[in-house]
Amino acid sequence: MWTRRKLLKGAAALPVGVSALSSLAPFAIRRATAQSGEAKVALIAPLSGPWARDGELMRKGAEMAVDEINQAGGIKALSGAKLVLVVADTGDSPEKAKNAAQRLVAQEPALVGGSVGQVSAFGLASTEVTERAHLPWLTFSYADQFVNRGFKYMFKTAVDASKIPAASMPILAELAQSATGRKPTTVAIISDDTPAAQGATKAFSGVLAQQNMEIVVNESFTPPISDATPIVQRVRSRKPDLILLLPSAAPDVVQFVNKFVEFKINTATIALGNLIASPDMRNLIEAKMLDRQMTIISNWTGKQSQDVEQRFKSRYNEAWMTEGAISSYGDMWVLKEAIERAGKADREAVAEAIRAMDMTDGPARYYINGRLKFDEKGQRVGAGIVIVEWLGGVVKTVYPRDAATAAPVWPKS
Repeated sequence: MWTRRKLLKGAAALPVGVSALSSLAPFAIRRATAQSGEAKVALIAPLSGPWARDGELMRKGAEMAVDEINQAGGIKALSGAKLVLVVADTGDSPEKAKNAAQRLVAQEPALVGGSVGQVSAFGLASTEVTERAHLPWLTFSYADQFVNRGFKYMFKTAVDASKIPAASMPILAELAQSATGRKPTTVAIISDDTPAAQGATKAFSGVLAQQNMEIVVNESFTPPISDATPIVQRVRSRKPDLILLLPSAAPDVVQFVNKFVEFKINTATIALGNLIASPDMRNLIEAKMLDRQMTIISNWTGKQSQDVEQRFKSRYNEAWMTEGAISSYGDMWVLKEAIERAGKADREAVAEAIRAMDMTDGPARYYINGRLKFDEKGQRVGAGIVIVEWLGGVVKTVYPRDAATAAPVWPKS
């Protein structure tokens, strides 16, 4: 997650609040009506630049959902109209993301909704545009700002970033006690000095104090780190019960994991976000060295969606579905359900249908905790955390228990 949130500081300069939208170049708000036999939805994702691989997995998830919807008969309320996916590239900056959204809105007046994710700063920029066009938009990005701007057409399926530390630490303490007979009392925090990582460190520090956990190592570095040895040696000398590993870039994660193995540190290591859970991490480090590495995330495939993951793996020859892939897949099904309930491909009617949803079946199973309802701000009710773990060379969901595809393995240091 922290890779996709590290540009949030830059996004803070973007206009926020519905009133600020008037400062943007105006778009005519056009109600979308289904053309002959189709209803258009969109995905805005990074398909070029450093996050292109994440965007590719999002595109694959959305594309598979649209294909399966159409193969199952399309939009039944519209006499079998096909769902058509339009994809826009955010590039590598909030400005490019905003421009992509402007082009999308201008060139695709028949759009009825869409999805955005992965880098919060890009989503914040692009949804300033989609909100103004009255387009209902879903996101799995964590940033609190998505639902704190007074927007009426923004729907967030992920837990707020600010709530993750408080939600996760009691669960981690419980997992540790179940495995070892005692709760962790000492913690090491390793992070880079990017704003997002430092924000996470500050948030976790406050929660750890409340949980009576002592921070015995608190080290930050400027990425890319040239040598992780001094930090890892300090961690080894202090013998913490738990390590929070919060770098923003894969090469730094690889350095630390290698050094933990080299110095025979067998301490439970917890990361944050999708980075360490990426299937591409196996191209950078031996899978056996990643074994028992955990990460806290907001959505993942679980017991209830294993069939979807199997189809995804077979179709694209991917090792597993990432958070972006399953969330984008689910978003397409949410939009399909909303169009069915609206009975027409009209963005206002689709938005109202999403606001009125309260489901524990259908597309709800593509989101952890299994409820599809949004509060008055557009935040999904019941959104929480997922803990996934590297086990036997693959990443498995180990929490929540009702979604777990494997039991957690807590290292006994």
